[in-house]
Amino acid sequence: MAALILIVDDDPIQRRLLEAMARRFGYDVETVDSGEGALARLQSPDRPPVSLVILDLVMPDLDGMGVLARMRQRDIAAPAIVQTAHGSIEVVISAMRAGATDFVVKPVGAERLQVSIKNALRVDALEDELRRATRRAAGELGFRDIVSRAESMARTVRLAERAAKSNIPVLIEGESGVGKELMARAIQGSSERRGKPFVTVNCGALPEMLVESILFGHEKGSFTGATEKHVGKFAEANGGTLFLDEIGELTLEAQVKLLRALQDGEIDPVGSRRSVRVDFRLVSATNQNLIELVKAGRFREDLFYRLNVFPISIPPLRARACDVPDLAVRFLARFCAEEGKRIRGISAEALGLLSAYDWPGNVRQLENAVFRAVVLADGDELTTAEFPQIAAQVEGYDVLIPPAPPPVAADPAAEPALRATDIEARDPHALRLIDDSGDVRKLEEIEAESIRFALAHYRGQMSQAARKLGIGRSTLYRKMKESGIAEDMVGDAAA
Repeated sequence: MAALILIVDDDPIQRRLLEAMARRFGYDVETVDSGEGALARLQSPDRPPVSLVILDLVMPDLDGMGVLARMRQRDIAAPAIVQTAHGSIEVVISAMRAGATDFVVKPVGAERLQVSIKNALRVDALEDELRRATRRAAGELGFRDIVSRAESMARTVRLAERAAKSNIPVLIEGESGVGKELMARAIQGSSERRGKPFVTVNCGALPEMLVESILFGHEKGSFTGATEKHVGKFAEANGGTLFLDEIGELTLEAQVKLLRALQDGEIDPVGSRRSVRVDFRLVSATNQNLIELVKAGRFREDLFYRLNVFPISIPPLRARACDVPDLAVRFLARFCAEEGKRIRGISAEALGLLSAYDWPGNVRQLENAVFRAVVLADGDELTTAEFPQIAAQVEGYDVLIPPAPPPVAADPAAEPALRATDIEARDPHALRLIDDSGDVRKLEEIEAESIRFALAHYRGQMSQAARKLGIGRSTLYRKMKESGIAEDMVGDAAA
């Protein structure tokens, strides 16, 4: 689902013009004709959230400045672009102080409006990521930090909200990468243990010989190498939440001790003569079917019933494709800040590609795909060219690369005119080493094809293509000339 823009203007002609432009940019649009109508729509709980408001400053009854003031009073966080007929500096300053993100002067051109919308959405996504990082560090992450518009995810969140109100053990089920840890943090951040320690343990990464020591701690000198006392993860989580990820990977020996800790609220550190009482909230997670593990004798049945008191299942990303655009935009904002890139947004075609993909690795795979795209991008917008691996697996979005030309014949007149034919590349990293007759291709042909691929991949950026090929810019020009690669390909690739 694309970002939703709310247009607020009492002039029906202006509303239609702005709506037509915004829809042409690839956004979803709703319109209202008054300030009161805008506030009612922004606070509607049963309708999709508004991503951006385009707000006319001059309206009867409640004007644009009044809408901005009430949005601030009611903690409505949607960014707002204000429209003004004159653009006086005093009006602009007042609007920005009231909370506007940007302003445009009527009648606004399509290019100016598009840039303003992209900038506002990018800044809002970055600010939201910063706020989320702050809440995560403080142990105050909540359910509002879970990005989703899908009804299946909304049901999961409502169930988790109920779990957060008690101290009941929670088992979060879901495929790898769906965001089980984020859900666990939201449960803590919405509970009475908010702000208390949140200790994460990946049970699949625990060394078998050190499981007890890591989980329950040990006394100094209790075994060879124990040169000092270690409190263990359970004690670290005292007063807060212990999150056991991939609980199905825990050894049977450790499962016995975990069961006692859950039943009695006590742990036995290695080498200690006394048990230690701990107060913790247990949230566990798994991407496996624990019932099947119990039947196979790899998981204790009594522990399963202790953990499975309040199961919560998170749907995979392919079952909530409407969340992909919002997640991609948020990841883009974060990685642009981390990498120092100035990328305004993701093209509508690229968002369509991302939404059409199945995402077997779920949210984690999407996050990594956007990270790679940001690193590769040269322009101010991510397009399908930055997602070659994804495009190669989605019908209708094949990556096309110009082929190498056939060998030059002795008599050019005897050969048919060259035709610009695209070759479908399912794997953008593959290079054909065998020709049509089954013989190994000549080295100069392979080199020429590599140069063509580099020019297309880096969109005609000669310096970058040369650097990635490991040669100098002048050498690249020379090899292009020797291979018969026209210099106007630079312009074609950059277009």
